[in-house]
Amino acid sequence: FYGCYNLSNITIPDNVTSIGADAFSYCYSLTSINLPNNLTTISNGVFHYCTSLTNITIPDSVTSIGNLAFKYCRNLENINIPDSVTSIGEEAFFGCRNLTSIYLPDSLISIRDRAFYSCISLNNISIPDSVTSINKQAFSRCSALKSIKLPNNLTVIPYGLFYGCYNLSNITIPDNVTSVGADAFRDCNSLINITIPDSVTFIGNLAFYCCFKLKNIAIPDSVTSIGEEAFFGCLSLTSINLPNNLSTINECTFRNCASLTNITIPDSVTSIGKN
Repeated sequence: FYGCYNLSNITIPDNVTSIGADAFSYCYSLTSINLPNNLTTISNGVFHYCTSLTNITIPDSVTSIGNLAFKYCRNLENINIPDSVTSIGEEAFFGCRNLTSIYLPDSLISIRDRAFYSCISLNNISIPDSVTSINKQAFSRCSALKSIKLPNNLTVIPYGLFYGCYNLSNITIPDNVTSVGADAFRDCNSLINITIPDSVTFIGNLAFYCCFKLKNIAIPDSVTSIGEEAFFGCLSLTSINLPNNLSTINECTFRNCASLTNITIPDSVTSIGKN
């Protein structure tokens, strides 16, 4: 049914167990669809660019949601993911601009790259502790997102995870996280305070770039490396404690931190980059 532009609704019988990739892709007029109760997988791109689809019920038989499954379903407002689902694929809900809420089940283990990228109406989300892997830019450009609960078993904050989440003001980094990736909180303009746990050893390039409202941050002694421009443009940052095991302050790490009045550089530091 790829590109059946005028198809508005369809009922699929329960004896159907599989729907192929891109089966309903670019069905611009599709407003509703009943998925069969024996379906096991939401295939790659199956509802890609179904721009009129407002809601959908995923049956309990489904265990995975494929790459690009609901990409650019711009009028999709809410969706409940059943307790059977263990993985959400790359860009699965990319650009679902009217999606305001989503339930993530306790069965979920992994959220792939850019899964919720640019879901600009999504304002809060709770990720269950069953999730052990969240890939890069999974929630990037979710500009309405105000708070999020990260799972306790998460070990890495990946590249660009919350890049451009302008309204994110409240987040706790779990105690098992060992690294904060590049661009992780870049342009999180509403972030005021954040606590980095003792488990973290690495803060990547541009990790907190232009977090204009960030006033203070405690970096534990476990951190040995802070990347280039990590705190560039943090205009409200007044104080920061550098860890005793830090060896290098990289280029532009604190450039344009206009409110920073004093800083103590530990004896462990052997090199300071330009700017």
